[in-house]
Amino acid sequence: MAKFDILEDLKWRGAINQETDEEGLRKYLAEHDDLALYCGTDPTGDSLHIGHLIPFMILKRFQMAGYHPVILIGGGTGAIGDPSGRKTERTLQTAEQIKHNEESLTNQMKKLFGTENFEIRNNAEWLSKLNLIDFLRDYGKFFQVNNMINKDVVASRLENGISFTEFTYQILQAIDFYHLNKDDGVQLQIGGSDQWGNITAGIDLIHKLEGADRPAFGLTIPLMLKADGTKFGKSAGGAVWLDPEKTSPYEFYQFWINQDDRDVVKYLKYFTFLSREEIEDLAEKTEKEPWKRAAQKKLAEEVTKFVHGEAGLEEAKMITDALFSGNIKNLSVAQIEQGLKNAPSAEAGNEKKNIVDFLVDTKIEPSKRQAREDVKNGAIYVNGDREQSTDFEVDPSSDFDGKYVIIRKGKRKYTLVTIK
Repeated sequence: MAKFDILEDLKWRGAINQETDEEGLRKYLAEHDDLALYCGTDPTGDSLHIGHLIPFMILKRFQMAGYHPVILIGGGTGAIGDPSGRKTERTLQTAEQIKHNEESLTNQMKKLFGTENFEIRNNAEWLSKLNLIDFLRDYGKFFQVNNMINKDVVASRLENGISFTEFTYQILQAIDFYHLNKDDGVQLQIGGSDQWGNITAGIDLIHKLEGADRPAFGLTIPLMLKADGTKFGKSAGGAVWLDPEKTSPYEFYQFWINQDDRDVVKYLKYFTFLSREEIEDLAEKTEKEPWKRAAQKKLAEEVTKFVHGEAGLEEAKMITDALFSGNIKNLSVAQIEQGLKNAPSAEAGNEKKNIVDFLVDTKIEPSKRQAREDVKNGAIYVNGDREQSTDFEVDPSSDFDGKYVIIRKGKRKYTLVTIK
């Protein structure tokens, strides 16, 4: 049986931007089964967002193909600050913030990668042991300042200024690759396109210290842009986080299901583990029957299941179906809060009130005349039930633990009324 060609698969998925030595990496993969590779993330926050997910999806593909992924949490580099992709200096974090973020990111990675054939390292293990003299003697002398200045990440900052602290970041990241290569047998580093300079610095250091024939490779992922030219990864509410407390499974699912037809096939290739045949079939359906949104539904299902598990996916679909059909009575308070987080909102007291007065007082209707008309025409639903009598009394204590009254006007225009 032919060995799975991971590099060809990544190329088909549009997931390779640059490679340091494609021929050498291909030869290594053909001759060895023990490739280990890593991707790093600094603990600048306590959750990854979907923009961060891109290189880790590549790492996951290597894991599924039988190779050994290593996640590097930058406890050391995170204390310094990566200048990549920034116009200004980062604000340095406290040791407590870094520790909290490290723990949160570690838990997220374990959820994505499981426990088999996978490990997490922290570069604070070796970077924190370096003293200044060792750093300068053992590593600094291998880095030419003129080469460092010419790297994009530094060159882009020279006009506004870059501190010596952030200037040394590429040396620290090079030490990471050297350490993992020498002590852990890691041959390949993966990163976003902005990490190219840091990756090549690491390979150069490995070859200077271990010899030019030492296997060490780098691969970067293209910058992800949407069809309209804007950067991928943001929704109207800001970043889309992997942490369910920051972005609920329902919001996460909705982000994917609302993707543009022009982008959905690209995202299926990047963010799902569907086969080439399955993706090409969904591409054809998008072209012939775009209104069915089969590709978007499959994308939302696959990515939500990967990040939030089967239970998270089922909850997201349940809320989606309930809000779409209007059958919301079986939703819990927590599910209502997820599903209507970004819906128009209002407040009301906990006393019973005539439906016409309730609609006007909460500004759902502009006037009593309009309210009466909409009620009589069957356009108003209270907590999932159509109410057509202008004598109906809204009882805030009747549903959703007395915390909310949900008014739906027309097909899907919801207002979440919080009871005070």
